[in-house]
Amino acid sequence: MSHFVYVNGKLHVEQVPLDRIAAEFGTPVYVYSSASLTENFLAYANACRQHGRGDQGALVCYSVKSNSNLAVLSLLGRLGSGFDIVSGGELERVIAAGGNTRKVIFSGVGKTREEMRFALSEDILCFNVESIPELHRLNEVAGSGGKRARVSLRVNPDVDPKTHPYISTGLKENKFGIAFEDALATYRVAGSLPHLDVTGIDCHIGSQLLDDAPLLEALDKVIELADQLQDAGIDLHHLDIGGGIGITYDDEKPVAVADYLSRLFARIDRWRAERHGGRPMTIMFEPGRSIVGNAGVLVTEVHYLKHGSSKNFAVVDAAMNDLMRPAMYEAWHGVLPLSEPRSPARVYDIVGPVCESGDWLARERSLAVAPGDLLAIMSAGAYGMTMASNYNTRGRAAEVLVEGDQFRLIRRREKPSDLFALENI
Repeated sequence: MSHFVYVNGKLHVEQVPLDRIAAEFGTPVYVYSSASLTENFLAYANACRQHGRGDQGALVCYSVKSNSNLAVLSLLGRLGSGFDIVSGGELERVIAAGGNTRKVIFSGVGKTREEMRFALSEDILCFNVESIPELHRLNEVAGSGGKRARVSLRVNPDVDPKTHPYISTGLKENKFGIAFEDALATYRVAGSLPHLDVTGIDCHIGSQLLDDAPLLEALDKVIELADQLQDAGIDLHHLDIGGGIGITYDDEKPVAVADYLSRLFARIDRWRAERHGGRPMTIMFEPGRSIVGNAGVLVTEVHYLKHGSSKNFAVVDAAMNDLMRPAMYEAWHGVLPLSEPRSPARVYDIVGPVCESGDWLARERSLAVAPGDLLAIMSAGAYGMTMASNYNTRGRAAEVLVEGDQFRLIRRREKPSDLFALENI
């Protein structure tokens, strides 16, 4: 997290001390670095250009579910990003942020008719379809509206991504995609439906992958299937290899994006040269965590210290409703004080005020803290705010975007009255 550093004893994001943001907007507060977002997106975009894929040869579709704040989407859209969505609500966010709907791909196993109609009316780039019943529903909806839907089938290659089981999506037992052995027959069904245009093939095997070997294994299986489709007279215009590259939370060493893309493009170029005379095909990606994960932190205040016989607890004002990942995945997040560490330190579990024993943000961390101190929960840019809830009638945190020495509120903190504004007695 190169844009989060101590300067003169204070933890800064770019050129702004985090305690200044906390003083102005209170805590808990999510803070994002625009420099990190830009740098992480360009790692993909520049690697594509270096391998001869300009605007027509590759498309990076940011995964909206990882962080869907309008300011984040707007920044990435201005950089040229497309968007990978999984709901009609996410499409509305992309539109509100000024995103180009012709760069939107719609993934997910449970698209409703209303969502399909909306996406067709916005002329999105492609639907990533995950079952035969979905093909028939989309064909019906497109036909009833006098439209044609561009489709790509999400294929499940049965490749083990070696990640947390909740974020593994490419095995036979996962709910996602069409089984590899059924894909050819499913493509034939898609090609027979009058209101669908088959344009591509999609594969996404999971998230937080540190090694690109499973991704390249999945690519090989997708290439094998693409050749079978070509032999069957089904011509594809794009190949979507999904996302999944991990980030460093603790001491992980994820593969560099440039190294992964170099190996991926080498395989694709060799395949296209040997099998298809070098004819180009658009390559698409769906990164999320690797763009926004280490671009954000959650700032929280210590309210109480509880020293027990077997555990010490630092009770903070952020909770599992603000950052669900530790409770849901037993995920590890770094914790840094906003003022440089002092001594002596004690070992604490960092816990929130929610009425659950599962309400913890970090366990067994050595910290020298006192009530009133501020802490930064690191690597919280992805799946932090998007998974936040209002459990215990807690308003969701404010969000702030930093650009150099400037910062601005991009989402105000919710008040209790916001939470029951839609309810009636």
